[in-house]
Amino acid sequence: MDAHSPAVPHALTVLTTTDTAAKAEALARGAVEARLAACAQISAPVTSVYRWRNAVETAQEWQIVFKTGQRRYPELEAYLLAAHDYETPEIIATPLVLGSAAYLEWIEAETSGR
Repeated sequence: MDAHSPAVPHALTVLTTTDTAAKAEALARGAVEARLAACAQISAPVTSVYRWRNAVETAQEWQIVFKTGQRRYPELEAYLLAAHDYETPEIIATPLVLGSAAYLEWIEAETSGR
């Protein structure tokens, strides 16, 4: 690969939300400690408006964005489903199209246990 050909990343960002800062930190810390994610970023509260059980709801939530490798996604999703207290938690994965080689390598190293 030359300097003009970017590496094809195999990394993802995975988003979920929860209803308290403490729960967000617990989900983030658990995933990083288990090497299911290299890091997790918790955003300040957001206002979510959604339909749930035939009613429109509004709630304050904290967003958590995990950085992980594609091969760890199934385990991260399983962890979030088991650890989350929402009946149907938002779990959305987005592939990283491009990124700095060093950062993508760090994600791979941190989620592989090397």
